[in-house]
Amino acid sequence: MDIIDALIIILYIVLTLGVGVWVSKRASKGLNSYFLGGKTIKWYYLGLSNGSGMFDVSGTAWMVGILFLYGAKSFMFMWLWPVWNQIFIMIFLAAWIRRSNIMTGSEWILTRFGDDKAGRASHLIVAIFAVVAAIGWIAYFFEGVGKFMTVILPWDLSLVLNNSILLTSDQSYALLIILVTTIYTIKGGMFSVVATEVLQYGIMVIAGVLIAIYAFVAVTDVEINNVISAEWTNIFFSNELKGSWTGKYEAFNNLIDTQGYKMFGALIGMSLFKGFFASIAGPTPGFDMQRILSTRTVKEAAYMSGFTNLILFIPRYLLIGGIVVLGLVLLAPQMAASNQLSLGDLEIILPKIINFHVPVGIKGLLLAGLLAAFMSTFSAFVNSAPAYIVNDIYKKYYKPKALEKHYIKISHIASFLIVVLGVTMGFFAESINSLTLWITSALYGGYVAANFLKWIWWRFNGWGYFWGMTSGLIIATLQFLLDQNKANFDIDSNLFYLAQIPAIYIFPVIFIVSLLGSFLGTLLTPATDMNTLKKFYTNVRPWGWWHPVYKALKKEDKDFTKNKDFISDMLNCIIGIIWQSSMILLPIFFMIRDYPKTLMTLSVFVITSIVLKYTWLDKVRKYKN
Repeated sequence: MDIIDALIIILYIVLTLGVGVWVSKRASKGLNSYFLGGKTIKWYYLGLSNGSGMFDVSGTAWMVGILFLYGAKSFMFMWLWPVWNQIFIMIFLAAWIRRSNIMTGSEWILTRFGDDKAGRASHLIVAIFAVVAAIGWIAYFFEGVGKFMTVILPWDLSLVLNNSILLTSDQSYALLIILVTTIYTIKGGMFSVVATEVLQYGIMVIAGVLIAIYAFVAVTDVEINNVISAEWTNIFFSNELKGSWTGKYEAFNNLIDTQGYKMFGALIGMSLFKGFFASIAGPTPGFDMQRILSTRTVKEAAYMSGFTNLILFIPRYLLIGGIVVLGLVLLAPQMAASNQLSLGDLEIILPKIINFHVPVGIKGLLLAGLLAAFMSTFSAFVNSAPAYIVNDIYKKYYKPKALEKHYIKISHIASFLIVVLGVTMGFFAESINSLTLWITSALYGGYVAANFLKWIWWRFNGWGYFWGMTSGLIIATLQFLLDQNKANFDIDSNLFYLAQIPAIYIFPVIFIVSLLGSFLGTLLTPATDMNTLKKFYTNVRPWGWWHPVYKALKKEDKDFTKNKDFISDMLNCIIGIIWQSSMILLPIFFMIRDYPKTLMTLSVFVITSIVLKYTWLDKVRKYKN
């Protein structure tokens, strides 16, 4: 590494630590300041922070790999998360969530089910889910940043004792970066996280623009077109995915055949099915929900969520598109010639391009940007998950009366323990891809059914929520254990065949089991107290099957009206998904120099933006607060 690049990275780390520690004093006032910034942070800063937190390096490496291999239609792989849950949040869920005026998603559950045994059971299971999910994400980051740093940096940090490797080089790098990030995150809470993430977002945008410019200068149109085909640029698909690679690049088609996505129509159908329910279920109890709860008003919660969509995708996909263009021309020939082409080769396209094909100065800024991407996402989860341990478990059930300083110290300890557990899980992860599929398809599959029902069905109660979540989490955990141990099963055994099923196709099983647990838990136990339901419905005002509650409220207030926005909200969500997709495809088509499709995508973006201005933004402006 050139001294200029090293100095840029060192300057970035020092600046980030300095900013994080400098603002940390504001977090010492209490839990509300530590976890929510005292609800004083402006919405556009929270939006930048939220977008920065979603700009992670492991996800970026994965997206580079799938865009490289599958072409433009790979944007639909983002529906596995589902990425457009952010559209549902923007359109209506942000307002519903922020009206609760509480600290965590777990505490929010008490406003829905009450503070009796059933409510507390549902409250506890959400806290457990939040912690488990955060540990899974930290493992995901650990796996990704280690691979990234090992390829980029020249030093071997392997720890060897008596000819046995205790720590590989990528594990050592990951531990060092995680240690630096954990210091300022634990010290400053939400204030430090937001301040550093705004800084990190700026660095990531600069990195994305620079790599896009360099890719335009270094690679010609002819060189790109010699590698990709018309099918590579086509976003439409049939039931079966046919590889677009020809000639000496045929090996990439063989790799596509091994990835479990061959039945592409079924994959997209499953992603849409899962995505609809997962999106209405709302954000999982993580950093994006924390940003919503940190806004000053309901109106600002909606603004913040819309702003997150607007600022995230174009700069991120400029970076991804630039790296992929360089990879197609500079790496594809030698990769295709390999006799053992694997998923791992795709996951290190990003660091290989940076290491060997990016000039001095740009390389340092790009590395700083990707480090920023990792640190911002990691810090967001480290700050959000301890809120559930401290506020929803420790404070509520163990020590309800203590000084705020005591709770902040417990928050520091909880943050440290979550990092340790996440890193431990990362040591045993097979790959970034395996963690991606487990988190998006299995773990979140256990979350969907109960959280979908909580919004739309008045009779759904705390016990139904508890058993729905619990049954889903049990099946998700079993699926993860099967996947991680599939090499140990006898070929032709039932366990071997079960372990080979891609995680996305397990989602319906998890969803049905969770749905069954939800219905049985609800119908075999008493309904939630009507006063609790009336208070929740009056405050949040969701649409769905709330007629008995609405009828009771109507008797008390003849002017009370129900929410009739379901159809308009769903139409806005469809428009929003098209809007969001255009922001992903626009940089891709621009970077591969397909200018007709670039103009077409730009037109879609402009038209959907104008429509959303009238159908969504004007409606938000009428909110009372």
